[in-house]
Amino acid sequence: MWALTDHDELGGQDRAREAASTLGIQYLSGVEISVTWMGHTIHIVGLGIDAKHIGILEGLRRTRDGRGNRAKLMAEQLLKAGIPGAYEGALLFAGNPELIARTHFARFLVEQGICRDTEQVFKNYLVENKPGYVPHLWATLDDAVAWIKAAGGVAVIAHPGRYKLSAMQMDELYKHFKDIGGIGIEVITGSHSPNQYQTYGKIAQRYGFLASRGSDFHDPEESYVDLGALPHLPDNLTPVWSLFH
Repeated sequence: MWALTDHDELGGQDRAREAASTLGIQYLSGVEISVTWMGHTIHIVGLGIDAKHIGILEGLRRTRDGRGNRAKLMAEQLLKAGIPGAYEGALLFAGNPELIARTHFARFLVEQGICRDTEQVFKNYLVENKPGYVPHLWATLDDAVAWIKAAGGVAVIAHPGRYKLSAMQMDELYKHFKDIGGIGIEVITGSHSPNQYQTYGKIAQRYGFLASRGSDFHDPEESYVDLGALPHLPDNLTPVWSLFH
């Protein structure tokens, strides 16, 4: 079983479903929604959604609308740091100003030889207190989960090990998420270390979450692990995809 979960965008669902069918793989429509929670960016995955549902389409459109303006501000910051042409360069990678994101700026900086790879980019640019960083308000957690549920899907917290939140804040996030109808967290993901697999497996059990597995694959140059290369979920966890068999 496979799901394509692009950031704030459902335009690739038909192609992904066709590709899965060609390969004989069961397909779930999906999305990864950018959320601002307590001043931090959190990603919420929606699985099994109706990709044509007007409510989630409209919500995602509003979420994307801010990307273009933010991107221009990021380019202005990079220009002040002596890097011209960043907006135009990033847009070539994004292809659509509604979808332009930090990863596209990162690829531009690598292409220009300013950084050797995207890992170096995110140490020196585009992050808090570094050139090119511009904070952005995304969807609310409540809205994102509501859109997913209205579209017939289930909500999952993506790569929880990536968030720079205290243990108390994470506890609050899990409880808030569950209270509004979230049902799962990613345990096995390309963004987690093997030690974190165990940590988040225990958290899934503690809070009564279903467990998910996601590559966090963006493209071969940006991803930590290839598609299909992650280990299986531990047998003592209930996978989120058990809801779709």
